[in-house]
Amino acid sequence: MPDGGDVAVGDDSTLVDDLIQPFNLQAGRAHGPALTGRLTRLGPLADDVLNRHDYPEPVALLVGQSLALGATLAGALKFNGVFTLQMQGDGPVSLVVVDITTADEGATYTLRSYAKFDAEKLEALESASARALLGKGYLALTVDQGDHTERYQGLVELVGDTLAEFAQHYFRQSQQMDAAVMVSAGREGDAGAWRAAGIMLQRVADQALELLPSDEGDDPWRRTMMLMATGTDAEMLDPELAPRRYLYRLFHEEGLRVTPPRPLTRGCRCSEARILNVLQQLPQEELLDLSIDGAIEVTCEFCNALYLFDPQTLEPR
Repeated sequence: MPDGGDVAVGDDSTLVDDLIQPFNLQAGRAHGPALTGRLTRLGPLADDVLNRHDYPEPVALLVGQSLALGATLAGALKFNGVFTLQMQGDGPVSLVVVDITTADEGATYTLRSYAKFDAEKLEALESASARALLGKGYLALTVDQGDHTERYQGLVELVGDTLAEFAQHYFRQSQQMDAAVMVSAGREGDAGAWRAAGIMLQRVADQALELLPSDEGDDPWRRTMMLMATGTDAEMLDPELAPRRYLYRLFHEEGLRVTPPRPLTRGCRCSEARILNVLQQLPQEELLDLSIDGAIEVTCEFCNALYLFDPQTLEPR
C-alpha cells in the first residue's frame, strides 16, 4: 500500500483535516505493538476557533498549538465527559484553556478554547516562545466524567521552553511514563487560514520492549523518537499531505498500523438557558448594577457569543 502501512478495516483515508488519527507501531516486537500514538490535524476548526477572538499573532499561535496538544492528549481517552488542558502563568499570557467534550466513548470530540493576555506585557516581549509567553506557572490536565464519578486532575510545573516539553515533563512527573510530543501551528501563507497539528508516541503499557536489530543497538523508543523528529512543521500542517501518508513517511519500516480516524468539531457548551440560570441566582439589586443601557451583556469567553438580558424580567429562584 503506497500511503498507509497495515491499515485496519474501515479506515477512512479521505479525511485530511479536523481529526485524530490513532496508530501503533510493532517497532521490532515479534508479537503485538510496542508503541502507540496519535496524529492530530486541525484545519477549518483551528481557523474558526482563532478567528472568534482578536488575538495578537503570538497568542493565536500559542492557542493553535494548545488546541492540537489538547486534542492529541484527549485522543488517548475513551469516555463520555470533559477533558481540559489548562496552562496558567505569570507571563503576558496568564491563561490558556482547551476544553474537549467527548461522547460515544471517544468516538466524537468537540473542541473549544480561549486565552487571557496582557497587551502591554506582550508588546514588551522579545521572544514568542511558549515559556516567554506564559512565564512561570503550571500545566493541569482534568478529566470530568460527570456527577457520579471521581474528577481527576494532574498538575505539574511548566518545565521547558515549548508546549511539547511541558507535556513531556507532565508525563514523566505525573504519570511516570515516556512520551514523545510534537505540536505545530501556523497560517497558510502570510495571512491565510490557521492550521495546527500534533503527534504523540507512548510506550505500550506492561510490555517489555525488544531491541531493534541495528548496528547501534538502538531500542524501539529511541529509534522511533528520532524518526518522529524528522517530520517538519511544514509537513505536519500541509493540507495536501494526508495524515496516513505523513505517518507512512515517518514509520513505514516500523510495522505501522492505523485505525479509523476520529472526527473533531468546534462547539461550545454555552447557552442562553445556562447563563440565565446563573443570573437568576443573583439579587435583583446586583442585576440592575450589572446592566448597561438597560440590558445585561454576557459574552462567552470561549466562543465570543454575546447574550443580552433584561434585568427587569429576570425572576430570581
